[in-house]
Amino acid sequence: MVSIDLRAFGGSALTDDIAVPKTGVGQGIPVTYVPARNTVFLSFALAWAEVLASSDVFIGVNAIDYSGYPDCRPEFIAAFENMANLATKSGVEGRTRLKIHTPLIQLSKCEIIRLGAHLGVDFAWTHSCYDPDARGRSCGECDSCRLRLKGFWDAGLKDPLEYATIEYTPR
Repeated sequence: MVSIDLRAFGGSALTDDIAVPKTGVGQGIPVTYVPARNTVFLSFALAWAEVLASSDVFIGVNAIDYSGYPDCRPEFIAAFENMANLATKSGVEGRTRLKIHTPLIQLSKCEIIRLGAHLGVDFAWTHSCYDPDARGRSCGECDSCRLRLKGFWDAGLKDPLEYATIEYTPR
């Protein structure tokens, strides 16, 4: 088992002692950006894929309803995919051509939630909050909670999570 602890890097409201904003996202890359998070995840996935002789890696990044993180954009994924094929023995030897699949990258949160519902996802087992309370309830105020709630609202579905600060019902 490999343990990835991004708190070792810090530098983010999600991995360090920095307050999570509750007033929405301002200009630029937000303080909730975790330095190189998807680069780290994809690097581990790349290594494992090469060991398995797999040419497919999947990641759930989204470039539509997201907070502006640079490692969620299609151009980042394309650049990483190109680098991966130059940086692996199997890529250099031409045995495999790694493809990074991003099935959610161009979907809105509403579309993602509708797709999940269609596929039978139990959303009670999912979690999006950047700042849950001591009981583990979503705050309902951070950017991630706002995007999630709007997605459920737009999909006309009730989010099954308990929120610390709000009562939520779809229209």
